[in-house]
Amino acid sequence: MRDFQIVDANLRAALRFFGDATGGGENHPLDGALAIYSGLDYGVFNIAMLAGSPPDGIDGFTERLAHCARYFAPRTMRWSFWLCEDSLDFSTRRRASSLLMDRDLRPISQAPGMLAEALASPLRPLPKVECVPVADRNTRQAFSALTAVSFDIPMGIAKRVYEPERAWFGDYRGFVGLVGGAPVAIIAIVATPEALGVYSLSTLPECRRRGYGEALLRAAVASEQARTGIKRIVLQSTDAGYSLYRRLGFSEVAKFSVYLTK
Repeated sequence: MRDFQIVDANLRAALRFFGDATGGGENHPLDGALAIYSGLDYGVFNIAMLAGSPPDGIDGFTERLAHCARYFAPRTMRWSFWLCEDSLDFSTRRRASSLLMDRDLRPISQAPGMLAEALASPLRPLPKVECVPVADRNTRQAFSALTAVSFDIPMGIAKRVYEPERAWFGDYRGFVGLVGGAPVAIIAIVATPEALGVYSLSTLPECRRRGYGEALLRAAVASEQARTGIKRIVLQSTDAGYSLYRRLGFSEVAKFSVYLTK
C-alpha cells in the first residue's frame, strides 16, 4: 500500500466507531463507498467516505457521491463527506470541491495525513501522566467530557457517543491521562495491519502547553505497540497540533478535506 492509502484505511477503520457507538446507527457498505450513520442528527458523526478501488474519473466520483446522498436522504439531512484527495486522479481532484458543493456539502476543514515510522526522542523533560485505558464508567465519562470541551461538541451528543459501554467494544481504544488522579488529556488509538492511528488527542484548555498531550501520546502509543507489534503511526493533523507532530517525526503523506451539509 502507498503511504496515503495506509492513512486513509486507518481513518476509515477509526470512523466506523461512530456507526457502532450509540446502538442506533450502522456502518453500511455502498458501491465504492462507506456510509457511517451515528443515529444522531449531528452531521460530523454521519460520514461518507470512498472505499475500494479509486473512482473511474469524474463520472465515477459523481456516481459514488450520488450513492452516499441516496443513503442518507431517508435518515438525516445532516452528513459529511471525508475525502482523501490523493485517491482521485488530477482532473477529478480539481473538480471534486464543486461536485460536492453541488450536493450542498461545504468544506469545513483540511487536514494533512501524516506518517511516522517511529516517534522522535523528546526535546524536553515531560511531565508524569498516568495513562488509563477507557474501561469503565468513570473513564468513559472523562473521555466524553474532554471531547466535548476540546472539540466544541455539544455535551449531549458527546455523552450519547462516548459514554455507552458498547462504544468501546471495537478497535477504537481510548486512553485518559490523569495527573494527581484528575483527567487532563485523552487520546484514542486504532490498529490496522499497516499502522496505529492516533485520534482525539486533546488536553483541557487550562492544562495546555505543559507537555501532557505529548506524554499521553507517547504512553498510549507505546502501550499499543507492545500489544500489537505494530510500529508505524499515522494521523490527521489539526493546525494546532501540526508543529507537535512534526517535532515528533511525522511527515505529510496525504491531504484530507471534510465537507458538511449546510
